[in-house]
Amino acid sequence: MEIPPSGDTPPTPLCESLHRDFPAGKHVPPSHTGKGMTQPQLQASGLGDDPPKGDFPLQKKSPKLCGSNYPLSIAFIVVNEFCERFSYYGMRAVLTLYFLSFFHWDENLSTAVYHAFSALCYFTPVIGAIMADSWLGKYKTIIYLSIVYVVGHLIKSVGAIPSLGNQAVHVVLSMVGLFLIALGTGGIKPCVSAFGGDQFEEEHTSERSKFFSIFYLSINAGSLISTFVTPVLRGDVKCFGEDCYALAFGVPAALMVLALVVFIAGSGLYRKTPPQGNVLLEVCKCIGFAIKNRLKNRSPEIPKRDHWLDWASEKYSKQLIGEVKMVTRVLFLFIPLPMFWALFDQQGSRWTLQATKMNADFGIYVLQPDQMQFLNPLLILVFIPIFDLGLYPLINMCKLNFTPIRKMATGMILAGLAFGLAAVIEVKINETDMPRLVPKESLIRVLNLAKNPVQVTIQDKDLFQQPVESFQSPAEYSKLILNGEQQSLHFTLQHQGLTLAFNYTVKEKSVYSLIVFEAEGSLSSRLITDLEAKPENGLAAVRFINGLSQDVNLTIDSKRFIALQKNYSASEYSLLERDIYNNGKCITETGEFPLELGLLDFGASYTIVITNISGGVVEMWKSEDIKANNVHMAWQLPQYLLISAGEVMFSITGLAFSYSQSPASMKSVLQAGWLLTVAVGNTFVLIVAEAAPMAQWAEFVLFTVLLFAVCIIFSIMGYFYVSVDPEDLEEKEEKRETSSRGNMIGLVTQKTKL
Repeated sequence: MEIPPSGDTPPTPLCESLHRDFPAGKHVPPSHTGKGMTQPQLQASGLGDDPPKGDFPLQKKSPKLCGSNYPLSIAFIVVNEFCERFSYYGMRAVLTLYFLSFFHWDENLSTAVYHAFSALCYFTPVIGAIMADSWLGKYKTIIYLSIVYVVGHLIKSVGAIPSLGNQAVHVVLSMVGLFLIALGTGGIKPCVSAFGGDQFEEEHTSERSKFFSIFYLSINAGSLISTFVTPVLRGDVKCFGEDCYALAFGVPAALMVLALVVFIAGSGLYRKTPPQGNVLLEVCKCIGFAIKNRLKNRSPEIPKRDHWLDWASEKYSKQLIGEVKMVTRVLFLFIPLPMFWALFDQQGSRWTLQATKMNADFGIYVLQPDQMQFLNPLLILVFIPIFDLGLYPLINMCKLNFTPIRKMATGMILAGLAFGLAAVIEVKINETDMPRLVPKESLIRVLNLAKNPVQVTIQDKDLFQQPVESFQSPAEYSKLILNGEQQSLHFTLQHQGLTLAFNYTVKEKSVYSLIVFEAEGSLSSRLITDLEAKPENGLAAVRFINGLSQDVNLTIDSKRFIALQKNYSASEYSLLERDIYNNGKCITETGEFPLELGLLDFGASYTIVITNISGGVVEMWKSEDIKANNVHMAWQLPQYLLISAGEVMFSITGLAFSYSQSPASMKSVLQAGWLLTVAVGNTFVLIVAEAAPMAQWAEFVLFTVLLFAVCIIFSIMGYFYVSVDPEDLEEKEEKRETSSRGNMIGLVTQKTKL
């Protein structure tokens, strides 16, 4: 929704949370940032960062850029914002996989901690706003909390060095670092954009408006570039023998150090306004006093009042109470909104985890699973002009009443549909997964490496009805039902008229391969343990069986060496990046031979049997134990399209609408309320992830249903909501006669100092 213009006034500098931080960081044109607001409105978006009344304190004017009316100081602020956004979103892009791969946490715990961190990032802006407005001012608040921010990044980077301490040390350092980062990024969130607006003189409103477009462009650039580059630093660069999380966190840390240095470098050029008091605190005190006063005066003898906030009239002005009434009407509409953010912020957690189970080969480039997040800021940049210049005018031409409430409800529906698609994709992904085992269940299959068919029977088990051919491609695993946590089973092998018996102990919830082979002229067997689930993060798993009569040493690449004894000894699984491995070596007593494994694909598990060496060539038999990921990552594109379109309709429209429905002095309160809806949404996700674990597709369906239900509730609330002009309400409030002063007689609080 566009806020109608009111003279030659600048757009309000909405805190970046409306865009990349709100929570997606995209450019929002001035038409969506509150065009037509006055200077008090301009600063109100900073959670109470209201400028001092009247003129700024007398200061030396800042030098201008190239003879224009743009202060030189804004160059430092824009560069600072770009570096800080690169720092934050680059770090957050790899965070879920860091928990999963580095800490070896399960998916639910990784998701819960990720969203706990995200929620904290949206609670702490209230702290930063109070510090700036009531104590330090915006400049010092940015400096001090940026130092906290840098320290958090450095601690986080050090905690990602594998050789430094044990698991407990890494977890403690990472959690401390994340807490400091949340305090820093949230604390400066309401200050930076408003501080940039402070740099302009009152007559330069046009330049101020353009500055905010540049400011939000820097947010977009930092977000877009970092979410694409940082996963590359993590996955394509190896350090300490594994993914280089230390580098992936270290580069954002360096960018935050640069952000702080750049901001301090411009210190002598800034216009710095003193703290002016925080309206958010006043609103909270007013509401608290009204509730307390009402509870103290419940006697039926005391006359009722028109509105529950009127019970604050003994202490607070009529104007403040009237403005708080207007704000509470809008805040009431905010109640259903956290559910949208609960779905939206799962792009960095559940959707990233889903991408790890997909095929990421796009032919000319192989995407990292956490790189898919860059689609959101990219699509927002594409959708905003399409919606503003195409979709919305077309709807208006059709004379459809597409109100802000309907736009927000449509955004919710689109986000719900995105999660519905995610559920469908998850079901398709699960088709290549290993079956989930319950207690007293195991899986088994037979690999016949002998020269002739073998009939395998297991006592009291009706399995393997047909003989297994020599080097037959293994069938699906067969399910074993045990009589306890483990059971000794009697195996019988029939081979060329001979019958052999073996006993093996099988444990529940385990997966086995029975290898049948001929060694030194006789038939034998061995029971080996297989992987119980797909390799994580799209890696491939491979193990070797040496079918030669001599020991071998295998080299897969320059870093992996495997020694195998003769006569069908089996190696452990090795986890490898998806690639074509044709440069290996097989070293035996008779010489060194090339080892060509071919493609080891995403999420697959392989058993490779070395059968012979002939003519200088290693002959092998390759078996795919677990199927490769066969759902391409491109199938996530529709869900990103839907949720990004939903964000344009929901986030931009929602905040612009709520701003239009509140008085100028209360804009910061609405900003605080909006940020808190994001925090509450993330809190809801961590509760679901930890308290109600379920199959991933079922969780996606749950969130879809919940958002559709919330959308219905929100639509009903919006249907009965009557849009108002805050200025008209203020005039009516002033004209309305006060209730009889006799209402105050007998009040418990009648001695309160007015």
